[in-house]
Amino acid sequence: MTESITVSKEDYLKAILEAESEGLHVIPATLAHWLSVSAPAVTMALKRLKRDGFVDVKEDGIVRLTASGKETAYRTALRHHLIERMLSEVFGMEWYQIHAEAERLEHAVSPAFEARLIEKLGEHGTCPHGNTVLPESPAQRRERGLLPLSEGQPGGDYVVAALYERDPRLLVFLHQSGINPNSHVHVVARNYDQTVAIETDQGATTLGHPAAERVWVKLEKALI
Repeated sequence: MTESITVSKEDYLKAILEAESEGLHVIPATLAHWLSVSAPAVTMALKRLKRDGFVDVKEDGIVRLTASGKETAYRTALRHHLIERMLSEVFGMEWYQIHAEAERLEHAVSPAFEARLIEKLGEHGTCPHGNTVLPESPAQRRERGLLPLSEGQPGGDYVVAALYERDPRLLVFLHQSGINPNSHVHVVARNYDQTVAIETDQGATTLGHPAAERVWVKLEKALI
Protein backbone atom coordinates (compact mmCIF):
# COMPACT_ATOMS: atom_id res chain seq x y z
CA MET A 1 0.00 0.00 0.00
CA THR A 2 1.47 3.36 -0.96
CA GLU A 3 1.57 6.36 1.33
CA SER A 4 -0.90 8.22 -0.89
CA ILE A 5 -3.77 6.00 0.20
CA THR A 6 -2.83 5.33 3.81
CA VAL A 7 -4.76 8.45 4.84
CA SER A 8 -8.41 8.22 3.88
CA LYS A 9 -10.48 10.69 1.93
CA GLU A 10 -12.36 11.55 5.11
CA ASP A 11 -9.13 12.37 6.96
CA TYR A 12 -8.14 14.90 4.31
CA LEU A 13 -11.55 16.53 4.18
CA LYS A 14 -11.86 16.74 7.97
CA ALA A 15 -8.35 18.20 8.19
CA ILE A 16 -9.28 20.92 5.70
CA LEU A 17 -12.43 21.72 7.69
CA GLU A 18 -10.51 21.90 10.97
CA ALA A 19 -7.68 23.98 9.53
CA GLU A 20 -10.16 26.46 8.04
CA SER A 21 -11.83 26.75 11.44
CA GLU A 22 -8.51 27.91 12.90
CA GLY A 23 -8.40 30.68 10.34
CA LEU A 24 -5.75 29.06 8.16
CA HIS A 25 -5.52 29.27 4.40
CA VAL A 26 -5.20 25.58 3.60
CA ILE A 27 -2.44 24.77 1.13
CA PRO A 28 -0.88 21.38 0.37
CA ALA A 29 1.93 22.02 2.88
CA THR A 30 -0.70 22.53 5.59
CA LEU A 31 -2.16 19.08 4.94
CA ALA A 32 1.27 17.46 4.78
CA HIS A 33 2.01 18.86 8.23
CA TRP A 34 -1.38 18.11 9.79
CA LEU A 35 -1.58 14.56 8.47
CA SER A 36 2.14 13.71 8.70
CA VAL A 37 2.41 12.62 5.06
CA SER A 38 4.76 13.60 2.25
CA ALA A 39 4.16 16.37 -0.25
CA PRO A 40 3.80 13.90 -3.17
CA ALA A 41 1.18 11.97 -1.20
CA VAL A 42 -0.82 15.15 -0.64
CA THR A 43 -0.55 16.09 -4.31
CA MET A 44 -1.91 12.71 -5.38
CA ALA A 45 -4.72 12.81 -2.80
CA LEU A 46 -5.79 16.31 -3.84
CA LYS A 47 -5.92 15.27 -7.48
CA ARG A 48 -8.32 12.47 -6.54
CA LEU A 49 -10.41 14.68 -4.28
CA LYS A 50 -10.65 17.34 -6.99
CA ARG A 51 -11.54 14.71 -9.59
CA ASP A 52 -14.29 13.38 -7.35
CA GLY A 53 -15.70 16.85 -6.69
CA PHE A 54 -14.77 17.21 -3.01
CA VAL A 55 -12.27 20.06 -3.24
CA ASP A 56 -11.43 22.97 -5.49
CA VAL A 57 -7.93 24.40 -5.88
CA LYS A 58 -7.73 27.74 -7.68
CA GLU A 59 -4.75 29.73 -8.94
CA ASP A 60 -3.97 31.03 -5.45
CA GLY A 61 -3.16 27.45 -4.40
CA ILE A 62 -5.66 27.45 -1.53
CA VAL A 63 -7.59 24.22 -1.06
CA ARG A 64 -11.31 24.79 -0.53
CA LEU A 65 -14.07 22.30 0.18
CA THR A 66 -16.96 22.04 -2.25
CA ALA A 67 -20.50 21.56 -0.95
CA SER A 68 -20.02 17.80 -1.26
CA GLY A 69 -16.67 18.03 0.49
CA LYS A 70 -18.14 20.03 3.36
CA GLU A 71 -20.94 17.51 3.82
CA THR A 72 -18.51 14.58 3.90
CA ALA A 73 -16.19 16.44 6.31
CA TYR A 74 -19.14 17.23 8.57
CA ARG A 75 -20.29 13.60 8.66
CA THR A 76 -16.78 12.49 9.60
CA ALA A 77 -16.50 15.19 12.25
CA LEU A 78 -19.89 14.14 13.63
CA ARG A 79 -18.87 10.48 13.87
CA HIS A 80 -15.67 11.51 15.64
CA HIS A 81 -17.69 13.65 18.06
CA LEU A 82 -20.16 10.85 18.79
CA ILE A 83 -17.44 8.27 19.35
CA GLU A 84 -15.62 10.55 21.77
CA ARG A 85 -18.81 11.05 23.74
CA MET A 86 -19.57 7.33 23.68
CA LEU A 87 -16.10 6.44 24.95
CA SER A 88 -16.39 9.02 27.73
CA GLU A 89 -20.05 8.90 28.74
CA VAL A 90 -20.76 5.22 28.20
CA PHE A 91 -17.41 3.54 28.79
CA GLY A 92 -15.79 6.04 31.16
CA MET A 93 -12.58 6.35 29.15
CA GLU A 94 -10.30 9.19 30.24
CA TRP A 95 -10.79 12.44 28.32
CA TYR A 96 -7.14 12.73 27.35
CA GLN A 97 -7.13 9.28 25.72
CA ILE A 98 -10.27 9.34 23.60
CA HIS A 99 -9.26 11.57 20.67
CA ALA A 100 -6.71 9.14 19.26
CA GLU A 101 -9.13 6.26 19.73
CA ALA A 102 -11.91 8.15 17.96
CA GLU A 103 -9.56 8.92 15.07
CA ARG A 104 -9.19 5.18 14.52
CA LEU A 105 -12.86 4.32 14.95
CA GLU A 106 -14.59 7.16 13.09
CA HIS A 107 -14.23 5.48 9.69
CA ALA A 108 -15.74 2.20 10.87
CA VAL A 109 -19.10 3.60 12.01
CA SER A 110 -22.00 2.47 9.82
CA PRO A 111 -24.97 4.76 9.12
CA ALA A 112 -27.14 2.53 11.32
CA PHE A 113 -24.73 2.75 14.26
CA GLU A 114 -24.35 6.49 13.73
CA ALA A 115 -28.13 6.86 13.94
CA ARG A 116 -28.20 4.92 17.22
CA LEU A 117 -25.44 7.06 18.66
CA ILE A 118 -27.33 10.23 17.70
CA GLU A 119 -30.48 8.78 19.26
CA LYS A 120 -28.66 8.06 22.52
CA LEU A 121 -26.28 11.01 22.77
CA GLY A 122 -27.75 13.74 20.58
CA GLU A 123 -26.09 15.47 17.65
CA HIS A 124 -25.30 18.72 19.44
CA GLY A 125 -23.45 19.68 22.57
CA THR A 126 -19.74 19.40 23.25
CA CYS A 127 -17.30 16.54 23.42
CA PRO A 128 -15.27 15.83 26.58
CA HIS A 129 -12.66 18.35 25.38
CA GLY A 130 -15.31 21.08 25.26
CA ASN A 131 -15.45 21.26 21.47
CA THR A 132 -18.50 21.29 19.20
CA VAL A 133 -19.02 19.02 16.18
CA LEU A 134 -18.15 21.79 13.75
CA PRO A 135 -14.91 23.36 14.97
CA GLU A 136 -15.18 26.93 16.21
CA SER A 137 -12.85 29.66 15.04
CA PRO A 138 -10.90 31.71 17.60
CA ALA A 139 -13.23 34.63 16.83
CA GLN A 140 -16.29 32.50 17.60
CA ARG A 141 -14.76 31.36 20.89
CA ARG A 142 -14.03 34.96 21.86
CA GLU A 143 -17.62 35.93 21.07
CA ARG A 144 -18.65 33.38 23.71
CA GLY A 145 -16.40 35.07 26.25
CA LEU A 146 -13.52 32.61 26.03
CA LEU A 147 -9.84 33.47 25.74
CA PRO A 148 -6.61 31.47 25.51
CA LEU A 149 -4.96 30.77 28.85
CA SER A 150 -1.88 32.50 27.40
CA GLU A 151 -3.89 35.75 27.65
CA GLY A 152 -5.16 35.17 31.19
CA GLN A 153 -4.67 38.11 33.53
CA PRO A 154 -2.49 37.71 36.64
CA GLY A 155 -4.73 37.33 39.67
CA GLY A 156 -7.60 35.97 37.60
CA ASP A 157 -9.45 32.75 38.30
CA TYR A 158 -10.58 30.81 35.25
CA VAL A 159 -12.44 27.64 34.30
CA VAL A 160 -11.14 25.45 31.48
CA ALA A 161 -13.78 25.52 28.73
CA ALA A 162 -12.14 23.85 25.71
CA LEU A 163 -8.90 22.12 24.78
CA TYR A 164 -7.08 21.63 21.50
CA GLU A 165 -7.43 17.90 20.90
CA ARG A 166 -5.34 17.13 17.82
CA ASP A 167 -2.14 16.57 19.82
CA PRO A 168 -2.40 13.49 22.09
CA ARG A 169 0.88 14.28 23.85
CA LEU A 170 -0.36 17.78 24.67
CA LEU A 171 -3.53 16.36 26.21
CA VAL A 172 -1.55 14.03 28.48
CA PHE A 173 0.79 16.88 29.43
CA LEU A 174 -2.12 19.16 30.31
CA HIS A 175 -3.75 16.44 32.40
CA GLN A 176 -0.50 15.85 34.28
CA SER A 177 -0.30 19.61 34.88
CA GLY A 178 -3.76 19.62 36.48
CA ILE A 179 -5.50 21.18 33.49
CA ASN A 180 -8.65 19.19 32.79
CA PRO A 181 -12.04 20.08 31.26
CA ASN A 182 -14.03 22.28 33.68
CA SER A 183 -11.10 22.46 36.10
CA HIS A 184 -10.10 25.69 37.83
CA VAL A 185 -6.93 27.61 37.01
CA HIS A 186 -5.51 30.60 38.86
CA VAL A 187 -3.12 32.74 36.84
CA VAL A 188 -0.20 33.85 39.00
CA ALA A 189 1.90 35.64 36.40
CA ARG A 190 2.53 36.09 32.68
CA ASN A 191 6.28 36.11 32.32
CA TYR A 192 8.64 37.93 29.99
CA ASP A 193 9.46 34.73 28.10
CA GLN A 194 5.71 34.24 27.38
CA THR A 195 5.36 31.41 29.89
CA VAL A 196 2.38 31.50 32.23
CA ALA A 197 2.70 30.68 35.93
CA ILE A 198 -0.51 29.06 37.19
CA GLU A 199 -1.98 27.19 40.12
CA THR A 200 -4.31 24.21 39.67
CA ASP A 201 -5.76 21.65 42.05
CA GLN A 202 -2.47 19.77 41.64
CA GLY A 203 -0.35 22.75 42.67
CA ALA A 204 1.81 25.35 40.99
CA THR A 205 3.24 24.91 37.51
CA THR A 206 4.42 26.91 34.52
CA LEU A 207 3.15 26.48 30.97
CA GLY A 208 4.98 27.48 27.82
CA HIS A 209 3.17 29.67 25.32
CA PRO A 210 2.48 26.86 22.77
CA ALA A 211 0.60 24.87 25.41
CA ALA A 212 -1.13 27.82 27.09
CA GLU A 213 -2.55 29.14 23.81
CA ARG A 214 -4.21 25.75 23.19
CA VAL A 215 -6.28 25.98 26.38
CA TRP A 216 -9.43 28.10 26.16
CA VAL A 217 -10.78 29.41 29.44
CA LYS A 218 -13.58 31.58 30.76
CA LEU A 219 -13.23 34.03 33.59
CA GLU A 220 -14.59 32.81 36.91
CA LYS A 221 -13.69 35.82 38.98
CA ALA A 222 -11.00 38.49 38.95
CA LEU A 223 -8.87 39.06 42.02
CA ILE A 224 -7.72 42.53 42.97
